Parts: sequence; C-alpha cells; structure tokens
Amino acid sequence: MDTKALGAQGESIAAAYLEAHGCRIIARNFRALMGEIDLIAEECDTIIFVEVKTRRSMRFGTPAQAVHVRKQRKIILTAYSYIQQEHLEGRLCRFDVIEVYARGNSWPVHHLKNAFEVHG
Repeated sequence: MDTKALGAQGESIAAAYLEAHGCRIIARNFRALMGEIDLIAEECDTIIFVEVKTRRSMRFGTPAQAVHVRKQRKIILTAYSYIQQEHLEGRLCRFDVIEVYARGNSWPVHHLKNAFEVHG
C-alpha cells in the first residue's frame, strides 16, 4: 500500500472511530488556500478539526509529533476559512489529532482531544 492509500485508509478509520464515539462527520479533506483539514466533525455544539496521521511504525516518532507548530498554524488558518465559509462564527471549536497505526489487519487508533490550541 503506497503512502497516499495508507493515509486515505487511516482517514476512513478515523472517521468511523469518531462516528462510533458520537460525532458526525461534516467534511472530509477540506481545502483552502492555506492548507487542508483531514476531517471536520461535530459533537454536540463543538466543531472538531481533526488531523489524521497514519503510520506503519514509530521509527520517526509518534504520528502526533509530525503535527509541529507550522502544521498547527496551517490547520488553524484553514479552520478560520471553513468557519467563515460556513458562517459558524461563535461556535465552540477544538483541534484534535488522531493517530492510526497500520499493523497488518489491526489498525489501532489513539485520539488526542484538544491536541493544540489557538493562541492570540
């Protein structure tokens, strides 16, 4: 499985995980000028912007460690774009990271809620 297919499979698993835990997926692969958000979900009154990282191994650290400050800024700017486009100003938002580990037939998920925040 190539990297793109691995990522797509991880996103599907993450979406199913969120739905199984009471969230509703409202957008996938939202693109704006400044970047892309893998999944956008809704839980009660909160909009959740989710970065999904899928890995076969932890040779280069945990998947969440790949969501560095520069990547966080891009996600935040893209989230602002989504909020404006969909007229969701004033809604509660959070930024999560979902790690998916590709291990043969097993695809364990680790969900980091509020993985990072907007400052300033």
